[in-house]
Amino acid sequence: MVDFSLSDEERQIRDTVRSFIEKEVMPLEPEVLRNERAGQPGLDRSIVRELQQKARRSGFWGVNTPEEYGGMNLGAVMSAILMMECGRTFVPFGFGGYADNILYAANDEQKQRYLIPTIEGERRSCFAITEPGAGSDARNIRTSAKPDGGDYVINGEKTFITNGNEADFVMVFAVVPDAGITCFLVDRDMGWKSEPIPTMGEWGPAALVFEDVRVPASAMLGEPGKGFELAMQWIRQGRYLIPARAIGSAERLLQMAIDYAKIRVSMGHPIADYQAIQWQIADSEVDIESTKWLTLYAAWRVQEGLDARHASSIAKLDGATMANRVVDRVMQIHGGMGYTKELPVERWYRELRLLRIYEGTDEIQRRTIARNLLKGHARLGGIGE
Repeated sequence: MVDFSLSDEERQIRDTVRSFIEKEVMPLEPEVLRNERAGQPGLDRSIVRELQQKARRSGFWGVNTPEEYGGMNLGAVMSAILMMECGRTFVPFGFGGYADNILYAANDEQKQRYLIPTIEGERRSCFAITEPGAGSDARNIRTSAKPDGGDYVINGEKTFITNGNEADFVMVFAVVPDAGITCFLVDRDMGWKSEPIPTMGEWGPAALVFEDVRVPASAMLGEPGKGFELAMQWIRQGRYLIPARAIGSAERLLQMAIDYAKIRVSMGHPIADYQAIQWQIADSEVDIESTKWLTLYAAWRVQEGLDARHASSIAKLDGATMANRVVDRVMQIHGGMGYTKELPVERWYRELRLLRIYEGTDEIQRRTIARNLLKGHARLGGIGE
């Protein structure tokens, strides 16, 4: 059997992070709500940066970054647990000292220009593979990178790119003739442009446009035609972190529902006395705990160097649907108050809906899970292998 128990040191790390989130990050929630409802960014980047530096002084920097780059290298399981703690708040905070995993595939010159400044928080990146006609079907991308002398000229459009409005460089995937999908590191000042995409939630993705953007051959990340493998490495590496954050959000929401049910009186009794409310609370707790173990198992497989694709798809699908069930119950328990903007329940409702779409829709996860079983890539009862 897999042992998920934490050591005393790991418990101390978790508790320290929980205290930091509660004391330093959660108090900013009213400000985030005020800003967002006034049509402004939830939190100024300088405030997030200050929080990250405060965490760094406490020893939390680069939670899953290799020690040779100044990180803590705590491993996937602890990274998942700490992501659960960060998920307890909707303040857009994450620990600093992080860079996208595929940047470690860079050569020495690229590491100095992109990887290390990103870890230090001096640069911001975005990952651009999705296009208007190529979402889950990433192999269908049409953005091109045509050789021209010693350079490549990139043309195409990317959409729903996280951090696309703020990033100063992009990891963009384009088709190189006679080679295939290839990744390039492209600075914003090389000519690509971004436009915000309004959404129902506070996530602010961007559309990226490349019109004859010329880049040197040295901008290529990895080898020609090996971009799809890099893209899948990026997507799969952190998929377990999505349900991890959802767990933290769901736990916070469920506690809000429990607290409200105790003080909201209807027909002479707190609504917590009614079975209809109790069952919603119980079902939510069962859902959360189930997702927690699926997520920790997927993280453990990543940490042990095992194939985690099947387990991560299960955790991602379960976490996304779980969070939406829980927030819906929490809103129902709050009644009309939950639907208003006086409480953050409606905000979380909109935010968590995204989990069922991005980084692999529910449908894609189900397709992946079923194909793994039907083709024998995974089998029933495989835990512990």
